[in-house]
Amino acid sequence: MESENQTCVLEFILLGVSEDVLLQPLLFGLFLSMYLVTFIGNLLIILVIITDSHLHTPMYFFLSNLSLADICFISTTIPKMLLNIQTQSKVITYAGCITQLYFFMLFGDLDNFLLTVMAYDRISSAGGKYKAFSTCGSHLSVVSLFYGTGLGVYLSSAAAQNSRASAIASVMYTVVTPMLNPFIYSLKNKDIKQALKKLFSQETFST
Repeated sequence: MESENQTCVLEFILLGVSEDVLLQPLLFGLFLSMYLVTFIGNLLIILVIITDSHLHTPMYFFLSNLSLADICFISTTIPKMLLNIQTQSKVITYAGCITQLYFFMLFGDLDNFLLTVMAYDRISSAGGKYKAFSTCGSHLSVVSLFYGTGLGVYLSSAAAQNSRASAIASVMYTVVTPMLNPFIYSLKNKDIKQALKKLFSQETFST
């Protein structure tokens, strides 16, 4: 038998959004801001739902889990991206890549599952229908953004088109969508806004 060369892949080189050195501080600030908005926004929603007994219903139970899934979803990629920008390194180990991909798909699928359950839990009373339709347009725009850019990334990679454009499109469904979810599903919600005001008023008087 003839011997064959076998190459063991130990690490990958990440594409990145831009190779321009002058843009790196701007990108770092942009992604850090988006991550903090997503993290703090979803964390506030979880805190409000836990502390307000009026929100202890199935709908808000699923909503709090959706917020937790969004925090985990964005935390699988953005911290590594920020570290790479800060250190000017684009290397990720094979084990790190597989781990990141596993949790990325896990929390992405959990997001889809929770949104589906929330839709069935809503969309039979007149009040429930009104709340569902009030977020319908925004919901459809975010879903279109998520699946449209995600599908575009994989179709463009199969057609060997501009890889830089694919990286930018990936940002849309990995970063922008989780950031928009708190505003669409919670901050437009009357019950959530009232609970937020109540929470902050309690914090103000306690201090």
